[in-house]
Amino acid sequence: MKERASGSSGGARTGRRRRRPGRDGRAQRRPARAVASALLAASVASVAALGSGCSAGGADLAGDAGKAGAARLAGAAGVAAPPGGDAATPGSVPAGGSPSAGASPATGSATPSGTSSAAASAPASVPASAAASATASAPPAAPGDPSASGASSAPGPHRPGASTAGASPPSRTPELRPAAKPSVRPVPGAPAAGARPADAAGALASYAARVKATAAARLAAAKKWGLPTPPLLAPPPPAVKPVVPTRKGFEAEGGEQGLPPVFTRVPTKDKVVFLTIDDGSEKEPDFLSMMSELHVPYSAFLSDYLIKDDYGYFAKAQASGVTLSNHTLTHPYLPGLTHAQQEHEICGQQDKLAKEYGKRPTLFRPPYGNYNGDTLRIAKSCGIKAFPLWETEAFPTHMDWRDEAQHFEPGDIILTHFQGPSEWKATMVENVRNLLKRITDQGYAVARLEDYV
Repeated sequence: MKERASGSSGGARTGRRRRRPGRDGRAQRRPARAVASALLAASVASVAALGSGCSAGGADLAGDAGKAGAARLAGAAGVAAPPGGDAATPGSVPAGGSPSAGASPATGSATPSGTSSAAASAPASVPASAAASATASAPPAAPGDPSASGASSAPGPHRPGASTAGASPPSRTPELRPAAKPSVRPVPGAPAAGARPADAAGALASYAARVKATAAARLAAAKKWGLPTPPLLAPPPPAVKPVVPTRKGFEAEGGEQGLPPVFTRVPTKDKVVFLTIDDGSEKEPDFLSMMSELHVPYSAFLSDYLIKDDYGYFAKAQASGVTLSNHTLTHPYLPGLTHAQQEHEICGQQDKLAKEYGKRPTLFRPPYGNYNGDTLRIAKSCGIKAFPLWETEAFPTHMDWRDEAQHFEPGDIILTHFQGPSEWKATMVENVRNLLKRITDQGYAVARLEDYV
C-alpha cells in the first residue's frame, strides 16, 4: 500500500494496518470500515454509561485499554496520537500549519463514505471488545441520511479521550452548499426588487405628471388672484430652530434673564420672510381662499374684542395651517396698565384662544409694540415663549420700514392687518397681493414663523 501524508508537519505515516497486541495479548487487525462501525457502537455505549452515572465504567474506559485503542485508531487513520492517548482530530492544524489530510474544505473535518458522523466522533478510548459486541446491533443508515452519502458534519467540541480519527478518506468530495442570500428590504417609494423596467418607467412618468400638474395649478392660482408669477416656495425648515435673542435696544427696563426674547428678525441665512397679520376686524372669505390656493403661510395675532363676532372665520384659517397667537383681549396700551390689568389682558386672551381653538399660544405681540418688564413676566407666566415684533409693515400703497434699508433681509418679520375697505381703500386680497409681488420680485419666499421660533 502507498503512504498517505498526515498534513504539512513534514512527517508521513504508512497506511498499512499494524499488528499491535491487544489486552488479551493477541494481535488484532481491523479494517477501517469495521473500526468506524465499532466506534458508532462504542459512542452509543459511552453515552448510555455516562447517562446512567456509572462512574466506574467511565474510569475503566479512560484506562490503559482506552489509551491503547486511541493509539491503534491513530495508526489506522495515519494521524499521530498526542500524549495521554488522545488521537488528533482530522482537519486540525498540527505544529506545521495546514489541516490534516482528508479534511473537508467547509468545516475542516471529514466523515468517511458510508460512515455516520456519530461514529466518526466517537471516543477512541473504547475497548475493542465493547465495540465489537455492539457492531452487530448497529442499525443501518436510513435512506437520505447525510451520513450515509458521505456528507460532512460540523465538528463538536473536543473532549479529553475523544477523537474523530480512525476513518479512511471519503470516496468523493463533500458537497458544498451555497450560502443563503441575505434578504434586502426595498427602499420606501422605490420600485420593488425585480420590477420590470416598464413598471419603473411608469412610476417615474406618474411622478413627473404630478409635479407638472402641481406647477400648473400654482400658475393658474397666481393668475386667478392677479399675480404675474406664483410665489416662491420656501426651503425646508431647519432641523434645529435657531436661538433668537432679544434685539439690541429692545430690552425692557427691570427685565432679567430668562424672559421671552423680543425681536424683529429671525437669524437665518435662508432667503425667507415671515408674514404676520394682526387684530381681526376684517373677515374676508376671499382672502382665506387666496392664501390657501397659493399655499402661503402666515401667523395671526388676534384680539378677542375683534374676533368674537365670528370665531368660525379664524377656525377655518387654523384648519388651513395658520397659527393663531395672542394680541390681548381689547388691544390696550399695556405699559399704562397695572400688573393685574395686564395679567387680565394677556392671560385672559390665552384662556379665550384655548377655549375656542383648543390650544394656548406660545407667541405674543403687544399692541402697538409697547411693553415693559411686567408685560414680559406676566406673559411668561401664562405660557408665552417669545415676543415677535416686526421689521416692516405693509399697507395697500406702501411699505413702512423700521430701518434705513428699504428692502427685505433674510428672516424679516412683516406686519399687516386684518383690515379692509372700512379702514383702507383696498381689500385684504389687494393689500396682500401687492405684498406678495414685492416679496417675489426681491427673490424671497414666505416661510412659516413657527418653524423657526
